[in-house]
Amino acid sequence: MELELVPHTGVGPFRLGMPVEEARAAVAEWGVLRTASSDEEPGQIVLTHDAYELDVVLGFTKGVLSGVELYRFRNEDADVRVVLDGLDVFRTPSAELFEQLAERGHAVEENDLGFDALPELKVILANQSSYEYPVDEDGDPLYYDYVLLADRI
Repeated sequence: MELELVPHTGVGPFRLGMPVEEARAAVAEWGVLRTASSDEEPGQIVLTHDAYELDVVLGFTKGVLSGVELYRFRNEDADVRVVLDGLDVFRTPSAELFEQLAERGHAVEENDLGFDALPELKVILANQSSYEYPVDEDGDPLYYDYVLLADRI
């Protein structure tokens, strides 16, 4: 499975600005996720892809999709790619991804809290999980484990 992060547009079948009902229909068509939230107008819908151990959170503002959060799969053998500008966000070491995005002309802002932002793309990347993901020789997380694509950051 490949999920493309399309800035200002959405992720996979989820389009920024789509009403809650359309997002629910997209979830049903996707057909492989468990969902949480049966509220008529939820603030968010949490999706879990059991086979890949991948979590997706759909965030809503005033009844329309305003952000999509993806958390890195916990199954290292998962046949899933989350791509931004052709780069695999969760399988490319974060330092390399950071450099490659900058080389492609994207402004990347980093902070001491572990969140890196691409403001013109309205994307935030982080590697702050407590899950046992692969680490580098210094013990720091090797990959980003979280990405947010939103209508504003």
